[in-house]
Amino acid sequence: MNMLDVVFSHSYYYKFDPKQWKNKTPYPPLGTLYAASFLRENGYKVGLFDTNLLDNPQSIKPFLETHKPKIFVIYDDGFNYLTKMCLTTMREAAFKMIEIAKKLNCTVIVCSSDATDHYEKYIGSGADFVIKGEGEITIKELIDAKMSNTDVSNIKGICFLKDDEFVMTPSRSVVKNLDEFTLPAWDLVDMDAYKTIWKQGGNTFTLNIATTRGCPYKCNWCAKPIYGNRYNSHSPEYIVKHIEYLVKTYQVSRFWMCDDIFGLKPNWVQEFNLELKKKNIKIKYFIQSRVDLLLKEDTIDVLAESGLEEVWVGAESASQKILDAMDKGTKVEEIYQATRLLKEKNIKVAFFLQFGYLTENQNDIQKTIQMVKELLPDNIGISVSYPLPGTQFYEKVKDDLKLKANWKDSDDLDMMFQGTYSSNYYRKLQRFVHKEYRKSQGIHNLKQLFHSKPSVMKLKSIVKLGYYIPSSFVDNLKLKALSTFQNSKL
Repeated sequence: MNMLDVVFSHSYYYKFDPKQWKNKTPYPPLGTLYAASFLRENGYKVGLFDTNLLDNPQSIKPFLETHKPKIFVIYDDGFNYLTKMCLTTMREAAFKMIEIAKKLNCTVIVCSSDATDHYEKYIGSGADFVIKGEGEITIKELIDAKMSNTDVSNIKGICFLKDDEFVMTPSRSVVKNLDEFTLPAWDLVDMDAYKTIWKQGGNTFTLNIATTRGCPYKCNWCAKPIYGNRYNSHSPEYIVKHIEYLVKTYQVSRFWMCDDIFGLKPNWVQEFNLELKKKNIKIKYFIQSRVDLLLKEDTIDVLAESGLEEVWVGAESASQKILDAMDKGTKVEEIYQATRLLKEKNIKVAFFLQFGYLTENQNDIQKTIQMVKELLPDNIGISVSYPLPGTQFYEKVKDDLKLKANWKDSDDLDMMFQGTYSSNYYRKLQRFVHKEYRKSQGIHNLKQLFHSKPSVMKLKSIVKLGYYIPSSFVDNLKLKALSTFQNSKL
């Protein structure tokens, strides 16, 4: 029997999030793997119960019965934006896992965005400790104390119940030299299972890497419960060593750099490019970034040279009024400029768009739709403003969050505060903008038909005009009727 000191798990189940499961692009729980690796380096026998591809929290029971760990840790992947959304389906799964582990006499520790924000709910459901913020050092100290049966009250960054009172110890300083962490414990992952899912979706297998922790920008709707308002970076040498290991071990050559902001540190991207050349490693990768950052010096040129395939930018809105209200710190013209420069370098550009922010009106909405039709990004992701604890935006609307404060899954799109329009309006708007986008793509490809030989994908987009033109026309009529009706009630 392979007995373990500590079993790590996490509370994100792709199958409980239909939109994400449909994509067939799951990523291993990178943050969890870093924590497991750190504990293993410090002499503990660790195991991983990876919930990503499973469909039932009950399946943790036989795993724990087999390995009999003293400690069970739910350690969510803080690099995955889906965990930051604190979805209720995942919270319920976490509570079920806590219940099972407690019945098997495990000490239960939780480290996640949701637990950081709602520690009382997790401890109320049976967890012994909640780690607040970055977890590796804290969890080692906490497990050291539990294994030696010593006092935990001097350990920074934890919350627990003592004499029916919540005890919150002082916050822990963040780790600044990220290269101190050994590579994640990738060997604990069933990589073939991930490869199978990617293949089923017809996608090139891709792994996730974080080159940094945190984000120094202050968009007032963005929550940072784990890594905070800091920005610390691995060295380019560490990251290329990490890539080299993954290329050789798992035959992967495409990567999702899951940083909040990739390549912010001056000259980091340039040094990264040189390291890849030195090792003669050729990869494709995609990132998240900001339009103002992309416009600095030769950033786009170097990104293209190092293998950048696609960049997701937080465009959010084409209304400067809304960007300023969000404290975004970017200009609409920068979205236009960066998009055109990226396209010139044959780098795909995708937009994160956000509707429903406070004070938004029809003029703001139409500007954003027009920008999408003009710039024709390669992809778009649409959401409505979602208030998360710890943000200025949350503080502005928290009095409205009586009935519901979290989405069920990432496609929920409920308006949980009193915005300009209803949830029904914004759900229809999301579908309409996607149709207008596809319609504009098809018309563009139709115009190009006589200038160059079209790809199969472009021909399909032209054929689909037969659906998108009438469908978007009907949706537009419905939206106008809804907005007129809702405006009349104001």
